[in-house]
Amino acid sequence: MDKIDTLKKWVSECSNIVFFGGAGVSTESNIPDFRSVDGLYNQEYDYPPETILSHSFFMRNTEEFYRFYRNKMLFPDAEPNMAHIALAKLEKAGKLKAVITQNIDGLHQKAGGKEVLELHGSVLRNYCMSCHSFFSLEDVLSQDGIPKCQCGGTIKPDVVLYEEGLDSGILEKSIDYIRKADMLIIGGTSLTVYPAAGLIDYFNGDKLVLINKDKTTRDSHADLVINQPIGEVMNAIL
Repeated sequence: MDKIDTLKKWVSECSNIVFFGGAGVSTESNIPDFRSVDGLYNQEYDYPPETILSHSFFMRNTEEFYRFYRNKMLFPDAEPNMAHIALAKLEKAGKLKAVITQNIDGLHQKAGGKEVLELHGSVLRNYCMSCHSFFSLEDVLSQDGIPKCQCGGTIKPDVVLYEEGLDSGILEKSIDYIRKADMLIIGGTSLTVYPAAGLIDYFNGDKLVLINKDKTTRDSHADLVINQPIGEVMNAIL
């Protein structure tokens, strides 16, 4: 039996599946992983992306933050790919209980996903730092430079920046889902970003599946490793 068939069989046998995904899930929707910086990057910016996407940089160089953020992090026309759609179908069928994602693009919800836990927040939500008014992605894109609220406050994306902690409520909920799952599918992540990568240590089930184009540091812990594009794999098991 090949690996896809094994995965398909396991999915049919399980009723409490949790999916944990990273940037590789969205690259198939043509959203690049900001870590794989293109050649133009170094000509255009004076700082590495991890520096620009930090809390202290946002506070100190807000205009430069927004220049990078608009150019490299916002893809308002992106559409869900086969992975997003397959996961939404599995959830609708009652198999998948939750998607836990490191992505900030909202594509799981756009595909029809209901229980989506966003560890790193979402570009679709933005708040005034002074009066806490809500702003959409369109509101941010409609302004040049530093987006401002009517009250004069600076608008900040509801995205977890470097130096900021993850939302403890979302983290606890994610741990709870993983603990109770009979199958954990991890896709499109190299499992190097903590604390998110440490979540898999809470899995108690016997079907740990890793789907990633490249090897990960946790391959030896998995019950099944598939090194193929995640959209293809998820589409094939439906």
